[in-house]
Amino acid sequence: MKVCQIDDVAQKQVDMPGTKDCKVRWLVGPTDGAPNFAMRQFEVAPGGFTPRHSHPYEHEVFVLSGEGKVFCGETPHVLKPGTVVYVAPDEIHQFKNSGPTPLKFLCLVPNDSMTKPIQQAPECGVETHQ
Repeated sequence: MKVCQIDDVAQKQVDMPGTKDCKVRWLVGPTDGAPNFAMRQFEVAPGGFTPRHSHPYEHEVFVLSGEGKVFCGETPHVLKPGTVVYVAPDEIHQFKNSGPTPLKFLCLVPNDSMTKPIQQAPECGVETHQ
């Protein structure tokens, strides 16, 4: 069993191309003995975003605080505390903070996701969504 406070887990800058002002904490994962899923907490600064990308695995998201948008392809959806998002395998998606405070969300992925490729969308790194 692992029991800790979120501040006990190191927060690291997300260094994927096409990312701006995004940090992640790996709260639970294979190094903790979790056999199936990893739980991460992302923090996206105001004006920040994840890259537009896809991957061959699902993930589930729960918004903790802040405001933003998640793009499924080109379609935006509003994010606010309590929003639940399911991203299916191979869907192009991007999370963007559109508010004045950090956007924080939990993201769960299968442990084997770390061995699978992430495909950046061709326009990755070019800010097209307002």
